[in-house]
Order: sequence, then C-alpha cells, then structure tokens
Amino acid sequence: MYDYFYGQQAELFSFYRVPKVLFTDEKFSNISSDAKLLYGIMLDRMNLSAKNGWVDELGRVYIIFTIEEVKGALGCAEKKAVKLLHELENKCGLIERKRIGLGKPNYIYVKNFVDNSVERQFLNCQKDNSGTVNKTLQELSKAQGNNTDIKDTDYSDTDPILSSDFSGRDVEKDEEFQSYYQYFYEELEMDYLFREFPYDKEVLESILEILVETVYRIGSQNS
Repeated sequence: MYDYFYGQQAELFSFYRVPKVLFTDEKFSNISSDAKLLYGIMLDRMNLSAKNGWVDELGRVYIIFTIEEVKGALGCAEKKAVKLLHELENKCGLIERKRIGLGKPNYIYVKNFVDNSVERQFLNCQKDNSGTVNKTLQELSKAQGNNTDIKDTDYSDTDPILSSDFSGRDVEKDEEFQSYYQYFYEELEMDYLFREFPYDKEVLESILEILVETVYRIGSQNS
C-alpha cells in the first residue's frame, strides 16, 4: 500500500511537465494524450541538450531521441512510438526531424508550443494605445492628484502584481510607476495571459515592465 503525501513531500520528486495548453487549446485536439505526454518528455530532454550545448549553426537547440528511447520512455511498441512521433510532427508541427546521415540518429527540434499570438496581442495593444498615450498619462496624473481613496495597502509589498524592484526611484515616482503598471496590467489582461501561457510568464512580465518603463519615461519628460 502506498502512503499519503504530507506537507510539501510532493516537491521532493521530479516530474515531466506537460503544457496545460495542449489539453485546453482546440488546435491540439487532433493529437492523442500519449503524444502530448511524449512532447512533455521531449521538453525535459531539451533542458539537458541546452546544458550540453547541443545547438546547430543557427543556435537552435535539438535533441536526439531514437525510436528505442521513445519505446523505453513510454513502455510502448515500436509501431506506437513511430505513430506518436508522426502525430507530433505532421499533425500539429510540435517537432521537426532532421536526417543527419546513414546510420546516424535524427536531430529532433522540439518546437515552441506558444505561437506568436502573444506577441501580436502586445503589439496590437501598443498600437491601439500609441495615439492616446499622452491622454492616458494626463488622466493617470490627474487621478493621482485627486483620488484620496487610494491607500498604501493597495500597493502592498506582498502583492505579486506590484512586487517589482523600484529601488532607484523616490516615493512619489514609485506611486506614479505603479499606477502605470496597474493600468497596463489590466488593459493587457495579464491574468489571462499568465494562465494561457504559464511557461512564458517571465517573458510576459519583462514585456510588461518594458512597456511601463517606456511610458513612465515619456510621462517624466512631458511633466
């Protein structure tokens, strides 16, 4: 009989991470659950390849994962291993195999499961807001001067949304920066993006911070 988990014991083990989007996004509905699991295993291999410097002349990371290794990883027959690789490559394009030569194993490029829709959404938001940046700055500045309902607790140090390091600014500028941060966080629907693209959270946060910093500087120059 197996015992229960107590406290944080589950964190002691290693796990394969299968992106949630593979099960929630309709565009991946045409591949099997076993193919999605195989993709998660390949993502794990990618970390090892990157550490070992397995990159091509274009800087793209690749893995070597033979049919025999697929069979061993999933405990399946050769026919199924071949089928799963075909699903990932031909049905959804999540991998790309490159023949190296006779008797040599193929290079497998594990594709990024996040397409460029996130980047397009940010670019569209920036484009939509570009014509009204000055107006937004004025509105935010006016709101800061007149709104007496905002309390310090609204910007708690424990708030994950506003936990960026603002050590280089004085208190008044911190409040102004945080106002911009809060505004764009809501306008860009960051909560939604974090849920849909969890493995790109750091990239999304960086994009948000760059956007806020740019607007903040424009506001400082115009004030």
